[in-house]
Amino acid sequence: MRALKTLLIILFSVLAVITMLAILGDSSYRVERSTVVAAPPEVVYGYVSRLESMKQWGPWQEMDKDQVQTLEGTDGTVGAVWRWEGDTVGKGSQTITSLEPNKAVRCKLHFVEPFESISTATYDLQPVGDSTMVTWGMEGENGLMGKVMSLFMNMDKMLGADFEKGLANLKAMAEKEQAEKKAALAAKTFGGYVIETIERPETVYVGKRGKVKFGDLEKFYGTNFGAAGAAVGNAGLSLAGAPSGVFFAWDEKAGVADLIAGMPVVAPADLKMPGLDVYTVPASKMLHIAYYGSYDGSMRAHMAMDEMIKANGLTHYGNVIEEYITDPGAEPDTAKWLTNIYYMVK
Repeated sequence: MRALKTLLIILFSVLAVITMLAILGDSSYRVERSTVVAAPPEVVYGYVSRLESMKQWGPWQEMDKDQVQTLEGTDGTVGAVWRWEGDTVGKGSQTITSLEPNKAVRCKLHFVEPFESISTATYDLQPVGDSTMVTWGMEGENGLMGKVMSLFMNMDKMLGADFEKGLANLKAMAEKEQAEKKAALAAKTFGGYVIETIERPETVYVGKRGKVKFGDLEKFYGTNFGAAGAAVGNAGLSLAGAPSGVFFAWDEKAGVADLIAGMPVVAPADLKMPGLDVYTVPASKMLHIAYYGSYDGSMRAHMAMDEMIKANGLTHYGNVIEEYITDPGAEPDTAKWLTNIYYMVK
């Protein structure tokens, strides 16, 4: 009986000590580290919003290369789960709980082994000029034993170095991607215009062809776009795009252009339209510029096309197409007028 009493006294004493320590311990915890990445938020976001990407830059992958990992659900969406199990990393899961594109991500961290706990992983992005500050954190509430352990273990010191290593990995990966994007953009930028290479489908135009002086183009367009549009409507044809100028030749010396002012339609190439010209631009590889501005300033875009063609050893052949997307009557600001310019190349 005396031994039992002694045991109970010891047990209650231990519980009393644990209770006192718990009172003194921290009720919650947060560990965080930040770094500035030389890339915009939309690039960095891809590395913190997808579990597969987190695996690539996370600091714990190298600790246990034999760990078993699985992904459940659609990665990059709320509800996706990453599970892991290994001798060194223990057993646990990470579930995406909220996504704020290019700004913030929250995940539930459930550690099962070597001890069970639930935390929240936080990823916050803040624009800094043309860069992004990334803050990676982990936070949660301490239970009874967690409060006691907080007096003897410093979570910040335990995890801080790992967070710094992970952010260094993320920074290197995101900055490499951004550098590659910049190089790719520079390679297709000429005269301040981004020129895309596309495969444009066969397009049938209904309109009027003529050799027109440069100064008369506006009048030529005004008359023939209206006539073509009315004829297309009467024929019950569907439009395949906006009013366009399809150019065959442009004579700077004579000041004359050979072109069709036409409407692109959904129709076979052998379409017949009495009183109008029908012309088919074949499917082909084309260079494309989205030009914004008044029509009389578009020559700079055409010069950029010539520059790219020469720089890349291409050959221009066939037609040049100007597709007039914006209706000047509906948009008075010429800076907002969009003209798609296409060059057939090989």
